[in-house]
Amino acid sequence: MSAVLRIPTVLRPAMGGAVTLSVEGDTIGDVLTGLSDAYPAVKGQLLNDDGTLHRFLNVYINDDDVRYLGGVNAPVANGDEITLLPAVAGGAD
Repeated sequence: MSAVLRIPTVLRPAMGGAVTLSVEGDTIGDVLTGLSDAYPAVKGQLLNDDGTLHRFLNVYINDDDVRYLGGVNAPVANGDEITLLPAVAGGAD
């Protein structure tokens, strides 16, 4: 099944500058593993070594947070829109 993945600005350089990609996978885990294989530089920003979602990455399927849809087991349907949103932290001294 093909879905559209929206890539955040911070990850675009490591993913060839793409703004969106057509991705395949039955679950978010499949999609993110496929991205990690295709773009090894982003692997550590997407998944932990045990295959779970990186804690500072928010992933949405059609505006729904995948953490409430089954995490890496969240199903991906043909035509879904997947959005990656890395958390940004910082502050003043």
